[in-house]
Amino acid sequence: MLNIKLVEYRIKIRYGYNVQDILLQKWVLIIMNIHTNWELKFRSCDYSDKLLSKITRLNAEAKDSVDIRSITKAIHFAKEYHAGQKRQSGEPYYSHPLEVADMVCDYLFETNAIITSILHDTLEDTDLTHSTITEYFGEIVANQVEDLTRAKSYGKISSADVLKQLWREEKHTLILIKLFDRLHNMQTIFAKSPEKQKKIVTETLQYFLVVGEALGLPSLVDSLYQICHQTNIRLGIIEQNGLIFTQDLPSFFEFPLVFESSLH
Repeated sequence: MLNIKLVEYRIKIRYGYNVQDILLQKWVLIIMNIHTNWELKFRSCDYSDKLLSKITRLNAEAKDSVDIRSITKAIHFAKEYHAGQKRQSGEPYYSHPLEVADMVCDYLFETNAIITSILHDTLEDTDLTHSTITEYFGEIVANQVEDLTRAKSYGKISSADVLKQLWREEKHTLILIKLFDRLHNMQTIFAKSPEKQKKIVTETLQYFLVVGEALGLPSLVDSLYQICHQTNIRLGIIEQNGLIFTQDLPSFFEFPLVFESSLH
Protein backbone atom coordinates (compact mmCIF):
# COMPACT_ATOMS: atom_id res chain seq x y z
CA MET A 1 0.00 0.00 0.00
CA LEU A 2 1.11 3.54 -0.71
CA ASN A 3 2.17 5.51 2.38
CA ILE A 4 0.64 9.02 2.18
CA LYS A 5 3.15 10.52 4.61
CA LEU A 6 6.00 9.09 2.58
CA VAL A 7 4.55 10.61 -0.60
CA GLU A 8 4.30 14.00 1.12
CA TYR A 9 7.90 13.70 2.29
CA ARG A 10 9.14 12.87 -1.22
CA ILE A 11 7.32 15.87 -2.69
CA LYS A 12 8.76 18.21 -0.06
CA ILE A 13 12.28 16.86 -0.68
CA ARG A 14 11.90 17.47 -4.43
CA TYR A 15 10.11 20.83 -4.36
CA GLY A 16 11.04 22.27 -0.95
CA TYR A 17 9.43 22.21 2.46
CA ASN A 18 7.70 25.55 1.86
CA VAL A 19 5.43 24.04 -0.80
CA GLN A 20 1.87 25.22 -0.22
CA ASP A 21 -0.44 22.74 1.52
CA ILE A 22 -3.11 22.94 -1.17
CA LEU A 23 -0.54 22.16 -3.89
CA LEU A 24 0.94 19.39 -1.77
CA GLN A 25 -2.49 17.80 -1.34
CA LYS A 26 -3.10 18.02 -5.08
CA TRP A 27 0.17 16.25 -5.89
CA VAL A 28 -0.49 13.54 -3.30
CA LEU A 29 -3.91 12.86 -4.81
CA ILE A 30 -2.46 12.70 -8.32
CA ILE A 31 0.24 10.22 -7.31
CA MET A 32 -2.15 8.05 -5.31
CA ASN A 33 -4.58 8.06 -8.20
CA ILE A 34 -1.88 6.64 -10.48
CA HIS A 35 -1.16 3.70 -8.20
CA THR A 36 -4.59 2.59 -7.04
CA ASN A 37 -6.87 0.42 -9.20
CA TRP A 38 -4.59 1.00 -12.17
CA GLU A 39 -6.28 -1.66 -14.30
CA LEU A 40 -9.58 0.23 -14.17
CA LYS A 41 -7.82 3.49 -15.08
CA PHE A 42 -5.62 2.17 -17.86
CA ARG A 43 -6.27 3.98 -21.13
CA SER A 44 -4.92 2.57 -24.36
CA CYS A 45 -3.47 4.67 -27.17
CA ASP A 46 -1.89 4.00 -30.54
CA TYR A 47 1.55 3.54 -28.95
CA SER A 48 0.39 1.12 -26.25
CA ASP A 49 -1.84 -0.77 -28.70
CA LYS A 50 1.11 -1.25 -31.05
CA LEU A 51 3.42 -2.48 -28.28
CA LEU A 52 0.91 -4.79 -26.58
CA SER A 53 -0.22 -6.23 -29.91
CA LYS A 54 3.38 -7.07 -30.77
CA ILE A 55 4.03 -8.59 -27.34
CA THR A 56 0.87 -10.70 -27.55
CA ARG A 57 1.96 -12.02 -30.96
CA LEU A 58 5.50 -12.76 -29.80
CA ASN A 59 4.17 -14.39 -26.64
CA ALA A 60 2.32 -16.96 -28.74
CA GLU A 61 5.58 -17.87 -30.50
CA ALA A 62 8.07 -17.59 -27.62
CA LYS A 63 9.45 -20.47 -25.62
CA ASP A 64 9.42 -18.28 -22.51
CA SER A 65 6.44 -15.93 -22.40
CA VAL A 66 6.43 -12.52 -20.75
CA ASP A 67 4.07 -11.10 -18.12
CA ILE A 68 1.71 -8.94 -20.16
CA ARG A 69 -0.16 -7.69 -17.08
CA SER A 70 3.03 -6.31 -15.49
CA ILE A 71 4.09 -4.76 -18.79
CA THR A 72 0.66 -3.13 -19.12
CA LYS A 73 1.03 -1.76 -15.58
CA ALA A 74 4.41 -0.29 -16.55
CA ILE A 75 2.80 1.38 -19.57
CA HIS A 76 0.17 2.88 -17.26
CA PHE A 77 2.87 4.22 -14.91
CA ALA A 78 4.90 5.67 -17.79
CA LYS A 79 1.89 7.39 -19.32
CA GLU A 80 0.70 8.82 -16.03
CA TYR A 81 4.08 9.96 -14.72
CA HIS A 82 5.08 11.44 -18.08
CA ALA A 83 1.62 13.00 -18.48
CA GLY A 84 1.79 16.52 -19.90
CA GLN A 85 5.39 16.13 -21.05
CA LYS A 86 6.11 16.61 -24.74
CA ARG A 87 9.01 15.63 -26.94
CA GLN A 88 10.58 18.41 -29.01
CA SER A 89 8.95 16.78 -32.02
CA GLY A 90 5.56 17.53 -30.44
CA GLU A 91 4.67 13.93 -29.59
CA PRO A 92 3.64 12.94 -26.05
CA TYR A 93 6.78 12.03 -24.16
CA TYR A 94 5.56 8.57 -23.20
CA SER A 95 5.63 7.63 -26.89
CA HIS A 96 9.42 7.47 -26.64
CA PRO A 97 9.83 4.75 -23.98
CA LEU A 98 7.03 2.69 -25.56
CA GLU A 99 8.76 2.83 -28.94
CA VAL A 100 12.08 1.89 -27.32
CA ALA A 101 10.41 -1.11 -25.66
CA ASP A 102 8.95 -2.08 -29.04
CA MET A 103 12.47 -2.17 -30.54
CA VAL A 104 13.94 -4.07 -27.59
CA CYS A 105 11.31 -6.81 -27.96
CA ASP A 106 12.86 -7.87 -31.26
CA TYR A 107 16.18 -8.63 -29.59
CA LEU A 108 15.37 -9.46 -25.97
CA PHE A 109 11.92 -10.78 -25.15
CA GLU A 110 12.02 -10.73 -21.36
CA THR A 111 9.60 -9.14 -18.88
CA ASN A 112 12.06 -7.09 -16.81
CA ALA A 113 13.90 -5.84 -19.89
CA ILE A 114 10.67 -4.62 -21.48
CA ILE A 115 9.46 -2.96 -18.26
CA THR A 116 12.85 -1.30 -17.75
CA SER A 117 12.66 0.05 -21.31
CA ILE A 118 9.23 1.50 -20.59
CA LEU A 119 10.32 3.15 -17.33
CA HIS A 120 13.87 4.10 -18.33
CA ASP A 121 13.35 7.89 -18.16
CA THR A 122 11.06 8.07 -15.14
CA LEU A 123 13.68 8.53 -12.41
CA GLU A 124 15.32 11.35 -14.35
CA ASP A 125 12.27 13.17 -15.68
CA THR A 126 9.35 12.45 -13.30
CA ASP A 127 8.48 12.12 -9.63
CA LEU A 128 8.60 8.33 -9.73
CA THR A 129 11.14 7.02 -7.21
CA HIS A 130 13.38 3.99 -6.92
CA SER A 131 11.41 2.76 -3.92
CA THR A 132 8.07 3.01 -5.75
CA ILE A 133 9.45 1.13 -8.77
CA THR A 134 10.73 -1.51 -6.36
CA GLU A 135 7.33 -1.76 -4.70
CA TYR A 136 5.39 -2.25 -7.94
CA PHE A 137 7.93 -3.86 -10.29
CA GLY A 138 10.68 -5.33 -8.12
CA GLU A 139 14.22 -4.38 -7.14
CA ILE A 140 15.81 -5.70 -10.34
CA VAL A 141 13.78 -3.32 -12.50
CA ALA A 142 14.34 -0.41 -10.10
CA ASN A 143 18.11 -0.94 -10.15
CA GLN A 144 18.14 -1.26 -13.94
CA VAL A 145 16.21 1.98 -14.38
CA GLU A 146 18.64 3.67 -12.00
CA ASP A 147 21.60 2.37 -13.99
CA LEU A 148 20.14 3.87 -17.17
CA THR A 149 19.40 7.32 -15.76
CA ARG A 150 21.83 10.17 -16.35
CA ALA A 151 20.89 11.78 -13.03
CA LYS A 152 23.30 10.33 -10.49
CA SER A 153 23.78 11.18 -6.82
CA TYR A 154 26.95 13.10 -7.76
CA GLY A 155 25.34 15.01 -10.66
CA LYS A 156 24.07 14.55 -14.20
CA ILE A 157 26.32 12.70 -16.62
CA SER A 158 26.28 12.34 -20.40
CA SER A 159 24.65 9.47 -22.29
CA ALA A 160 28.14 8.44 -23.43
CA ASP A 161 29.25 8.18 -19.81
CA VAL A 162 26.24 6.01 -19.01
CA LEU A 163 27.12 3.75 -21.95
CA LYS A 164 30.76 3.52 -20.85
CA GLN A 165 29.73 2.59 -17.32
CA LEU A 166 27.36 -0.11 -18.58
CA TRP A 167 30.10 -1.47 -20.84
CA ARG A 168 32.62 -1.72 -18.01
CA GLU A 169 30.06 -3.48 -15.81
CA GLU A 170 29.07 -5.83 -18.66
CA LYS A 171 25.36 -5.04 -18.25
CA HIS A 172 24.33 -6.44 -21.61
CA THR A 173 20.60 -5.95 -21.33
CA LEU A 174 20.96 -2.29 -20.37
CA ILE A 175 23.44 -1.63 -23.17
CA LEU A 176 20.85 -2.91 -25.62
CA ILE A 177 18.16 -0.64 -24.15
CA LYS A 178 20.53 2.32 -24.26
CA LEU A 179 21.35 1.68 -27.92
CA PHE A 180 17.69 1.60 -28.92
CA ASP A 181 17.03 4.64 -26.74
CA ARG A 182 19.63 6.47 -28.82
CA LEU A 183 18.22 5.13 -32.11
CA HIS A 184 14.72 6.36 -31.34
CA ASN A 185 16.02 9.73 -30.18
CA MET A 186 18.03 10.03 -33.40
CA GLN A 187 14.87 9.52 -35.44
CA THR A 188 13.61 12.91 -34.21
CA ILE A 189 17.00 14.68 -34.08
CA PHE A 190 15.73 17.27 -36.59
CA ALA A 191 13.66 18.86 -33.80
CA LYS A 192 16.81 19.92 -31.93
CA SER A 193 19.03 22.93 -32.51
CA PRO A 194 21.91 22.59 -35.04
CA GLU A 195 24.50 22.72 -32.26
CA LYS A 196 22.71 20.01 -30.31
CA GLN A 197 22.43 17.90 -33.46
CA LYS A 198 26.19 18.17 -34.06
CA LYS A 199 26.93 17.13 -30.48
CA ILE A 200 24.57 14.14 -30.63
CA VAL A 201 25.93 12.96 -33.99
CA THR A 202 29.53 13.15 -32.74
CA GLU A 203 28.68 11.24 -29.57
CA THR A 204 26.75 8.63 -31.56
CA LEU A 205 29.62 8.05 -33.99
CA GLN A 206 32.28 7.89 -31.29
CA TYR A 207 30.48 5.62 -28.86
CA PHE A 208 27.10 4.18 -29.83
CA LEU A 209 28.08 2.96 -33.32
CA VAL A 210 31.24 1.38 -31.98
CA VAL A 211 29.37 -0.46 -29.23
CA GLY A 212 26.69 -1.61 -31.65
CA GLU A 213 29.38 -2.88 -34.03
CA ALA A 214 31.19 -4.68 -31.22
CA LEU A 215 27.97 -6.40 -30.17
CA GLY A 216 27.19 -7.61 -33.67
CA LEU A 217 24.09 -5.49 -34.32
CA PRO A 218 24.60 -4.47 -37.98
CA SER A 219 21.01 -3.35 -38.61
CA LEU A 220 21.07 -0.98 -35.64
CA VAL A 221 24.53 0.31 -36.59
CA ASP A 222 23.43 0.95 -40.17
CA SER A 223 20.31 2.83 -39.01
CA LEU A 224 22.35 5.03 -36.67
CA TYR A 225 24.98 5.66 -39.32
CA GLN A 226 22.42 6.65 -41.95
CA ILE A 227 20.79 9.16 -39.61
CA CYS A 228 24.18 10.63 -38.65
CA HIS A 229 25.14 10.83 -42.31
CA GLN A 230 21.92 12.55 -43.37
CA THR A 231 22.09 14.93 -40.40
CA ASN A 232 25.62 16.01 -41.29
CA ILE A 233 24.59 16.55 -44.91
CA ARG A 234 21.62 18.65 -43.80
CA LEU A 235 23.87 20.70 -41.52
CA GLY A 236 26.37 21.23 -44.34
CA ILE A 237 29.16 19.40 -42.52
CA ILE A 238 29.83 16.88 -45.30
CA GLU A 239 29.01 16.47 -48.98
CA GLN A 240 26.31 14.11 -50.24
CA ASN A 241 28.84 11.34 -50.91
CA GLY A 242 31.01 12.06 -47.89
CA LEU A 243 31.86 9.25 -45.48
CA ILE A 244 31.81 9.50 -41.72
CA PHE A 245 33.04 6.92 -39.29
CA THR A 246 35.42 6.56 -36.41
CA GLN A 247 38.07 3.88 -36.89
CA ASP A 248 39.62 4.01 -33.44
CA LEU A 249 38.04 2.29 -30.48
CA PRO A 250 37.39 4.67 -27.57
CA SER A 251 39.69 4.12 -24.60
CA PHE A 252 36.93 2.65 -22.45
CA PHE A 253 37.03 -0.61 -24.49
CA GLU A 254 39.25 -2.37 -22.00
CA PHE A 255 37.98 -5.90 -22.63
CA PRO A 256 35.90 -7.81 -25.18
CA LEU A 257 32.20 -8.04 -24.50
CA VAL A 258 30.22 -10.98 -25.84
CA PHE A 259 26.48 -10.53 -26.00
CA GLU A 260 24.23 -13.05 -24.30
CA SER A 261 23.11 -15.92 -26.51
CA SER A 262 19.46 -14.97 -25.87
CA LEU A 263 19.96 -11.88 -28.02
CA HIS A 264 19.48 -12.90 -31.61
